[in-house]
Amino acid sequence: MNKFSNVLKELREEKKLSQIQFAKEFNVSQTTISGWETGYREPDFNTLIEIAKYFGVTTDYLLGLED
Repeated sequence: MNKFSNVLKELREEKKLSQIQFAKEFNVSQTTISGWETGYREPDFNTLIEIAKYFGVTTDYLLGLED
């Protein structure tokens, strides 16, 4: 797993969201969320920005570039 994968999973679990619930928020499949969390796939830039906004963090934090 890469930093993004770890951070995303941690943020999702802190909000007590299942992968299915989170997928619905972003209109993607559960397998897409699973791919993001395992490092198999990555979201596009626009989606990355929307995820950061959703969790109230910066994209740098989401990418593991800052604490």
